[in-house]
Amino acid sequence: MSNQHGPASIADFRIAAQRALPKMVFDFFDGGAGSELTLLENRAALDRIRLVGSAPVDVSFRSAAITLFGKPLAMPVIIGPTGLAGAAWPAGDRALARAAGRAGIPFVMSSAASTTMEAVAAASDGRKWFQLYLFRNRDVSLRLLKHAEALGFEAIEITVDNAIPGRRLRDARNGFSLPFHWTPRKLLSLLAHPSWALRMARAGTPRLEIMAAEFNLKSAGTIAEVMEQQLDPTVSWDDIAFIRDRWKGPLILKGLLNPQQGIRAAELGLDGIVVSNHGGRQLDGAIASIDILPEFVSAVGRKLAILIDSGFRSGTDVAKALTLGATAVQLGRATLYALASGGEEAVFRALGIIAAELDVAQAMMGAPTIADLQPSRLRFSPLLTRPEQVPVRESTSPRSQSPFAA
Repeated sequence: MSNQHGPASIADFRIAAQRALPKMVFDFFDGGAGSELTLLENRAALDRIRLVGSAPVDVSFRSAAITLFGKPLAMPVIIGPTGLAGAAWPAGDRALARAAGRAGIPFVMSSAASTTMEAVAAASDGRKWFQLYLFRNRDVSLRLLKHAEALGFEAIEITVDNAIPGRRLRDARNGFSLPFHWTPRKLLSLLAHPSWALRMARAGTPRLEIMAAEFNLKSAGTIAEVMEQQLDPTVSWDDIAFIRDRWKGPLILKGLLNPQQGIRAAELGLDGIVVSNHGGRQLDGAIASIDILPEFVSAVGRKLAILIDSGFRSGTDVAKALTLGATAVQLGRATLYALASGGEEAVFRALGIIAAELDVAQAMMGAPTIADLQPSRLRFSPLLTRPEQVPVRESTSPRSQSPFAA
């Protein structure tokens, strides 16, 4: 890759983000729970899926556009909710919202955002959704719900896979806290990233803006400790029904891995779900989202929109999910890496890369439209066999010499 031309893939953006951010900040975005088994499995599961090229098919006209909740998307991709984006780039949430609007896709603002809801609502004319936590103080959640409605957020995405926070060992080892606490070791990392330090000095230390206003947060330990103080482990389907009664727009439930929960969501009249293991940041050892997706499609694929996240890094990954029956894919780290490396313009470039990769997949798979991406266009690679498990076949004729032998 030539630096002159910039990153050419999400993997390149990850490298750029690692170079741009102090270690504790990069690890906050990049890390997972526990041993990070689920974090790794999300990628391994996607990599096990193979695409079937289906030429010759007339693909001279191709479109990735879909309609979701009655409105058009330029491609079946959404920038999902990611907390504390302002630690990657000043006013990071607004930069993500603007890039999504330019790309013709929705942006989901997190309750753990580092800017206000008003600022994101005014950032662009693009589609904006709001991700809602059900806090211990339900009045806070209701205030945020009403505020989202007043500001024109068109959909609510309730995250439910966080009864308690996952054990994110990188954050614990790095002492990642709010506000940032600089030890001598961290200061060395800060000095090695002067551009980030200068941007943060000008913009001010990022904080959980919405939560700080609602809960009067002064300081805290790790992000997990902040969330554990405020999130409610008693959340049940009664709470989801309560929100459904009070929100008339599209309502989406994020963080499902059990297809039976998808059935319950459909019964309650929800409009969509997000099949998700929280990017490997909650339950270490959880199944990869892409592996459980077909069961959700079988159970509720005709009843509500099925979104998916966790591990997606390319347009080819997106094509795999769509071919298995997903309605759209939510991105998390992919756009955060880009944000950290260059703000709004880098995010817009990253979305363009994913769009181009998806276009190539559609063309090679003989799928002019997203609806043409059918399961027959996929195969799953067999499990690798160890050499000692391969049966030895004895020769019944004299060994012949290869014509290519020395």
